[in-house]
Amino acid sequence: MAKPSKASTVAEIAGYFRDSHAAVLTEYRGLSVAQMKELRRSLGADVNYAVVKNTLTKIAARDAGVEGLDSLLEGPSAIAFVSGDAVDAAKGIRDFAKDNPALVIKGGIMDGAVLSAAEITKIANLESREVLLAKLAGAMKAKQSHAAALFAAPLSKTARTLAALQAKLESEPGATAPAKVDEAPAADAVEEAVVEEVVVEEVVVEEVVVVTEEETPEG
Repeated sequence: MAKPSKASTVAEIAGYFRDSHAAVLTEYRGLSVAQMKELRRSLGADVNYAVVKNTLTKIAARDAGVEGLDSLLEGPSAIAFVSGDAVDAAKGIRDFAKDNPALVIKGGIMDGAVLSAAEITKIANLESREVLLAKLAGAMKAKQSHAAALFAAPLSKTARTLAALQAKLESEPGATAPAKVDEAPAADAVEEAVVEEVVVEEVVVEEVVVVTEEETPEG
């Protein structure tokens, strides 16, 4: 049976596993106390970077339902328990390891899946959550603009169709023909009246001339 101090340590580590959705296992051999503090500070409040004993960590992992870490728990071990963005945490550890080669990434676990050191590096190379959300927001905005254009297209098309139809009707001869047809009889009637008046005047003149010629010999 484990001693109370060890039991409390196991319970504490098991709690870290349960409360975290990712964990990155590292070997910290050669890092100074100052470098360890700098690493913890750079990882932020969403990462608990703890030096652990391998045997107790194996027990704690089993208690928390985590399997597959035994092969990674060799040599001096420190685990970054991640409760925030796993990509950001992986980036922080990767960047720190570049500047401090004594820090070695051994592997990790994310959402119940055990990851190798190479897979942790791949995760670190992914874009952060904020960048992905920004891109998603941009894509959604573009989709909304595209959808708005699609919804507006039938309306504008209908308006253009109606305008074209109206212009076509106005340009056709038949659109003004009825008015001209209605005016034609009136013009013909006026013309006929003028002709009749002229004829009447001619008749009157002839009659006057005849009368004058008949009266002249008698005088």
